[in-house]
Amino acid sequence: MPAITVDDVLVLPRLPRLDESTTFRPVRRLTTAPSGFEGEGFPVRRAFAGVPLTELDPFIHLDQMGEVDYAPGEPKGTPWHPHRGFETVTYMIDGIMDHQDSQGGGGTITDGDTQWMTAGSGLLHIEAPPEHLVTSGGLFHGLQLWVNLPRVAKMNPPRYQDIRGKESALLTTPDGGALIRVIAGEVAGHRGPGSTHTPITITHVTVQPGAALSLPWRSDFNALVYVLAGRGTVGTDRRPIHTGQLAVHGPGDALRVTADAKQDGNTPALELYIMGGQPIGEPVAHYGPFVMNTRDELVQAFEDFQAGKLGVIPAKRLPHTGGQGPRP
Repeated sequence: MPAITVDDVLVLPRLPRLDESTTFRPVRRLTTAPSGFEGEGFPVRRAFAGVPLTELDPFIHLDQMGEVDYAPGEPKGTPWHPHRGFETVTYMIDGIMDHQDSQGGGGTITDGDTQWMTAGSGLLHIEAPPEHLVTSGGLFHGLQLWVNLPRVAKMNPPRYQDIRGKESALLTTPDGGALIRVIAGEVAGHRGPGSTHTPITITHVTVQPGAALSLPWRSDFNALVYVLAGRGTVGTDRRPIHTGQLAVHGPGDALRVTADAKQDGNTPALELYIMGGQPIGEPVAHYGPFVMNTRDELVQAFEDFQAGKLGVIPAKRLPHTGGQGPRP
């Protein structure tokens, strides 16, 4: 996993040692993501399948894209499609993904970069591997998280954030056994670059074999731990967890995860995507590419899309670029 890393974690800021009064969160639910296909046929794991929306709030959906090693000609993306009422957070671990939208935005993410798209009132967009990757093939692995917007922000103008992997805040545990990349929100006073409408925290954590992570977590946030790769245990009762599983936590002040001392041959460490946020607590009407508050708003979104009010597909695909296009 070539996501942003460092040669020596011991030079990084460290998490505080938690005292005996800390309340570690219990594991409320442990689920295994079913596999499926998205877009033009790339493989995904549906990380939130089987979890009630009330336990995910403010999150809606999470796909782990890959990990897959494509042969030449095999890489796939998505066709043009609409969104309204939420944000997509696309985190690319391996490979390259191009983005283009109906408002003139476009860019490329790779190796630890994040593209944060606030769909708001609506647009059309496409995500696809660049032509040179289709020709050559190669490794592809990433995530796309859907973050709900509160009612007051659902019809805001679309907005974009192009977050390079090197911009993430980096820190480690007191013994240097884990690398924490803060993409958005804050962990122990260290703030990530992502700007959010709803208070949330998103991190990618690598825990070395046999190491333990005691991660302070805001008590008013929910807490979701998804395993990208590897094996370990979660919670103070050390429940086993492995690739493709999600641990939904109950209330408390901190999370506890431990990596197994022996990992699979092709998985050198335990890789985690840890998310949490302040629940919005509003009704959710979700169907296909739209996340609204009521059925009537969903119907209006489909009618607006069919009437062309969410934009039109540009005549030409943008050339390959290294950054995000215009930001409203």
